[in-house]
Amino acid sequence: MSGLNLTLLTDLYELTMMQGYFETQENETVIFDAFFRENPNHNGYSVMAGLDQVIDYIKNLNFSYDDVEYLRSLGIFSEDFLHYLSGFHFSGDIYAIPEGSVIFPKEPLIKVIAPIMEAQLVETAILNIINHQCLIATKTSRIVHAAQGDGIMEFGLRRAQGPDAGLYGARAAMIGGCVSTSNVLAGELFDVPVSGTHAHSWIMSFKDEYSAFKAYADLYPTACILLVDTYDTLKSGVPNAIRVFKEMQAAGVDFKLYGIRLDSGDLAYLSKKARKMLDEAGFPDAVIAASNDLDEYLINDLKVQGCKITSWGVGTNLITSKDCPSFGGVYKLAAIQNPDGRFVSKIKISENTEKITNPGNKTIFRIYDKESGKIRGDLICFADEVYDPEDDLLLFHPVDTWKKTKLAGGTYTMKEILKPVFVNGACVYESPTVMEIAAFCKQEKQTLWDETLRLFNPHKVYVDLSKKLYDVKKELLDEMSIG
Repeated sequence: MSGLNLTLLTDLYELTMMQGYFETQENETVIFDAFFRENPNHNGYSVMAGLDQVIDYIKNLNFSYDDVEYLRSLGIFSEDFLHYLSGFHFSGDIYAIPEGSVIFPKEPLIKVIAPIMEAQLVETAILNIINHQCLIATKTSRIVHAAQGDGIMEFGLRRAQGPDAGLYGARAAMIGGCVSTSNVLAGELFDVPVSGTHAHSWIMSFKDEYSAFKAYADLYPTACILLVDTYDTLKSGVPNAIRVFKEMQAAGVDFKLYGIRLDSGDLAYLSKKARKMLDEAGFPDAVIAASNDLDEYLINDLKVQGCKITSWGVGTNLITSKDCPSFGGVYKLAAIQNPDGRFVSKIKISENTEKITNPGNKTIFRIYDKESGKIRGDLICFADEVYDPEDDLLLFHPVDTWKKTKLAGGTYTMKEILKPVFVNGACVYESPTVMEIAAFCKQEKQTLWDETLRLFNPHKVYVDLSKKLYDVKKELLDEMSIG
C-alpha cells in the first residue's frame, strides 16, 4: 500500500510541541529511541515487524493543502508555523533492526536522528506501526512453535479490529511463520500464499452433506479440504468425505492437497478417530486441519494429547493477540546535539527502575556463541565503540551488576544489528519481500536456545550495557539525585 499519506496520523500534542519548538528555540538535532520494556505473552523474545510501513510513511511525510487548512481551522496554530508545515519533509537519519529479527527489551528497535520538530512528529505513527506488527508477529511465532512444524494458516480477518489491523496483521503473521493467510488483499499486496476451505453454509445450502462435498470436490479437485462437522463429524462428515475421496480416486484425480477440517468438538478425540477412519479407507496422506478458537496453549495441549491434526487455522487469538493485546513500545529522547556536533546524553528517570532510559547515541551488537551459533546476549553501547571478538568480553547485568559473564576471546562472534534506513532524508534501505523476511525470521529463531523458545517460563536473553555506557548512565543518575 505504498503512497498513502499518513502525516496527520499523529497525536495532537506532537504538533503543539512542534509549534512550541518552532516559536521558542533552535530546531536542534536530537536522537530518539523506539524500544519496548518487556516481551508480550511472557515470551522469551519478540519479533521485529513493521519497518517497511514505517519507510513508506517517512517517504510520504508531507502536509497537503487540505491538511494545512484543517490545522488552520483548529485555531491553535500560527500562520508562520502553518507556512513551515506547508514545505515540511523529513531530512534526518533513521536506523532500525531489520524485520524478522528476534528482538529483546530495552534495545532500540528504531533510532531517529533529526531536527527536533521532525523527530517529534514521527513518534506516534512509528509506535502505532511497530507496536501492532511486532505484537502479531511475536504472537504468531509462539503459535508456530507450539505446532511443532505443522502449518499455521492465518484466518483472522473477520475478527481483526478493522481493515488495517486485518491487513497488516496478516503481513506480520506471515513474518512470524504462518504458511498462508485467508486475507486475499494481503495475498495480492504482499505476494504471500492465500488459503481457505468452505463454510458450513456451503453444506447447508445443498440437499445433503454428500452432495455438497461432491460439488466442492468437482470444483477444486486438487485442493479439496472438506469441513466435516456441520451435522455429525464421525457418523456423517468423515464417512461422506471418504466416499467422495474414493470417487475422486476412481476417476483418476491426481490428489495434490485433500483432507478434512474440524471446526468444533473435542479436537484431540475427533482427529484421532478421523485419522483411523481415513487410514483404514486408504487415505493415510489426507490432511486433518483444525480451527475453532485455537491459540498456542490449546495447540500445545492437543499435541500433548496425541492429536492427529497436521494443519491449523488460527484466527481471533492470533490476529488480536487476545491474551496480550498491546506491545508497549515507547519513544524516548536519548541525546541532543551541541553546536560543535557532539551529542550530549539525556536520560529520563523514574521511581520505577524499568522506566529509566538508556542515554546517548547508541548501537547494538548481537553476540553469538562461536561453536553453536546461538545468541549469548545483546550489548547496547555507544555508536562509536569498537570491539574485537579476539579479546575477552565482560558482560554484566545493567541493574544487578554483580551478575557477570566473561566471554573468552575467540569463543564468540559479534554483529551490529542496527542498520541505516534513511540518511539525510533519503531512503538507503531496500526492504526484502515478506516471504524473504519470513525465511529470515525462521533462521533468526534458530539462533535462540531451546530454553528461550519454550512457551512457559522461558529463559531470558541478556541485554547488557557496555561499561562506557553504564558509567555515563550512572553519572547522569548521580547528577540527578544530587540536584
